[in-house]
Amino acid sequence: MRNETPEQPAPLRSGYTTGSCATATSLAAARLLLTGIASDVAEIVLPKGQLVPMKLVFCRLMTADPSDSANDGGAEAGTVKDAGDDPDVTHGAVVFARVRLSDAPGVRFHAGPGVGTVTRAGLTLSVGEPAINPVPRQMMTAHLTELAAECGYTGGFEVTIGVENGEALAQKTMNPRLGIVGGLSILGTTGIVRPFSCSAYIASIHQGIDVARANGYLHIAACTGNASEDAMRAYYHLPDIALIEMGDFAGAVLKHLKRAPVDKLSMCGGFGKLSKLAAGHLDLHSRHSSIDLPQLAAWSSEHPSSDEALRRAMVGANTSQEALAMALKQGVPLGDIVCERARAVAREIVPETVAVEMFAIDRQGNIIGAAR
Repeated sequence: MRNETPEQPAPLRSGYTTGSCATATSLAAARLLLTGIASDVAEIVLPKGQLVPMKLVFCRLMTADPSDSANDGGAEAGTVKDAGDDPDVTHGAVVFARVRLSDAPGVRFHAGPGVGTVTRAGLTLSVGEPAINPVPRQMMTAHLTELAAECGYTGGFEVTIGVENGEALAQKTMNPRLGIVGGLSILGTTGIVRPFSCSAYIASIHQGIDVARANGYLHIAACTGNASEDAMRAYYHLPDIALIEMGDFAGAVLKHLKRAPVDKLSMCGGFGKLSKLAAGHLDLHSRHSSIDLPQLAAWSSEHPSSDEALRRAMVGANTSQEALAMALKQGVPLGDIVCERARAVAREIVPETVAVEMFAIDRQGNIIGAAR
């Protein structure tokens, strides 16, 4: 469990990716095999040149177990994933590597317990490959190659990466939807987790779009949460692979479609979040954008049923939902007005070949506005 947040604000602490953890543990396990030295700390070099010591929770030789296909001898090492102050589901999980020596030179990667396997096209890895991304593979290969040279070793390495409880943790990620089954992905491009950078989430949005396209789904629905997903699933009967969980990152969807276009984009979210997009905000989180009640009131004036009394009441509303209810009661289709403006914002970003439509829902998941 994380420590309680302090009363006084402090700089957010960075952490390390699962790719860094895999590199440190595979290096320690290989060193034990080649030198007989069991380490407490493994020092690795990150892609941008930073030298990082990572504490290990175990580093030991393994005895082959005929009943465990993942344990056929070699050595293993583990470390506790520290994501810093980033809200990462793998924070506190034990990432481990099991390494065997082989006669054939080179490094070969395997998915251990808690690490998934790719089952769908569209990712950077081929179908059937362990979900260990390219940069972590490069990091491990570079460190093991350097170690082999130091030790005068000319053979190769069989590297199995695992994450304790990884299969359960993966259910909290987008891996099942991306077709990564059996566990988590080993990720990272810099080796460092920047707190609240959200880069991993944005990357998963891009992957979701790429996987949908690669599997022939050219109508996708980008949704802010579960309720909007349910609305789009019911409205269009789309399969999960075509439902993109974008959260607050509308801009990540729209900008990626410039490089990877589809035939049709349906974007669905809560009325309040859609009103932020309508105002031109591409990050819909409250840290970066807020609901503008005076703006909603001004937009309501576009309809002949609106009057000054309604606009004053909307400006004084407690929430966007209350303002919406006021407008609808007076016959002003504010949901449609907001969706049309949100669609115009999206239309400015995505290619002309992509059909764009917007849906707004209320807190019960009912569609209360649309623009096609």
